[in-house]
Amino acid sequence: MAAFAPTVVICVDHASVTGGQAKVAIESALGLAAHGARPILFAAAAPVDERLAAAGVEVVCLGQHDLLGNPSRAVAAFQGVWNRPAEQALGALLARLPKDETIVHVHGWAKALSPAIAQPIRASGLPCVYTLHEYFLFCPNGGFYNYQKHALCPLEPLSAACWATACDAVNYPRKIWRSARLAYARDHVKFPELFSDYVCISDYQEEIIGRYLPKDVRLHRVSNPVDARDLGPKSDPASGDFIFVGRLSPEKGAFVFAEAAARAGVTPVFIGDGPIAGELRARVPQARFLGWLPPEQAQAHMRAARALVFPSLWYEGQPLTVMEAKAMGTPVIVSDVCAGREEVTNGETGLWFESANVESLAEALTRMKDDALVTRLSAGAHAAYWRDPPTLERHVERILGVYDEIMRRQRIAA
Repeated sequence: MAAFAPTVVICVDHASVTGGQAKVAIESALGLAAHGARPILFAAAAPVDERLAAAGVEVVCLGQHDLLGNPSRAVAAFQGVWNRPAEQALGALLARLPKDETIVHVHGWAKALSPAIAQPIRASGLPCVYTLHEYFLFCPNGGFYNYQKHALCPLEPLSAACWATACDAVNYPRKIWRSARLAYARDHVKFPELFSDYVCISDYQEEIIGRYLPKDVRLHRVSNPVDARDLGPKSDPASGDFIFVGRLSPEKGAFVFAEAAARAGVTPVFIGDGPIAGELRARVPQARFLGWLPPEQAQAHMRAARALVFPSLWYEGQPLTVMEAKAMGTPVIVSDVCAGREEVTNGETGLWFESANVESLAEALTRMKDDALVTRLSAGAHAAYWRDPPTLERHVERILGVYDEIMRRQRIAA
């Protein structure tokens, strides 16, 4: 594998870490460069992560706003459906790369790049792969989730019932716009069919998305890389807080955690920010709100915590915070409908609770007041994570294996 060093065009909306999707794309680029490959990060929205230049990674960034950050709603609406500058720039980039050594890897498009990137990828004839960080290729709002009802959505995407349902987090007009964009991307651009191969980041995700994928595609299971150091088992695992780490938004289950904490008689600690932060502060004055913290500070809080609470109401892909907590030896209390449950063995490395059920989460929090239980789960979490840690090195080795397989098939087919 050391001799295999392809050129990899990594397509993602943002050139800096704005969430898990961009974080994985950028760290994958850094890892590939360290491995001797030639990654090129292609992104719409600035700024550019400084680590990329330091590692010698070529970046093509259009310096655009993402859709939410664009001061003009009209411009954002057009860009979201068809980002013409992205189409042209990606076409120019792919045209100058070696045909027999290049693969295109799409990590994200829905927040800035748009379905327009499908056109130059298809025209180039280069092999391509898509990582399923979310579900915008198949669901208008990207999550199979009704943000108005705060519940998973059972409707067939783009069915009559889907079009008629107000499920968007903002408003119904945006739902209609997103539905029209998906219809155009799916039926006219044939965006999902562009990819012969998809990367799933959890087994549970494959269960969710399998029936929506085009026929005859190949699925690959490659874990996201996790940046963690082995600090050893905790010396005092039963101390610390019950913490939530992430975006403060309804689908993440922050309200469920707040109410369950009140019933269990514990103080919830929130690390992060988001649209419901003000309402949470008003409803839960006893909670502690630390806002977004630098990674090293967030990890220190996670290491010191009694347990991480991950109450997400939607499917998720592969929650990095759950894996980071395990690496720290911190047990996780996780919702039973999200992909995070895959990383938690109930009763061994953490506890499951019934999704959206405040009483069920309160019971789990109450159980975790037991110092002996926390100590046992902490040791189990640490041991389970470090038995097969999803390091960046392992991520790169596995993703290079996927690239090699795809490119070999393409050469044979040619």
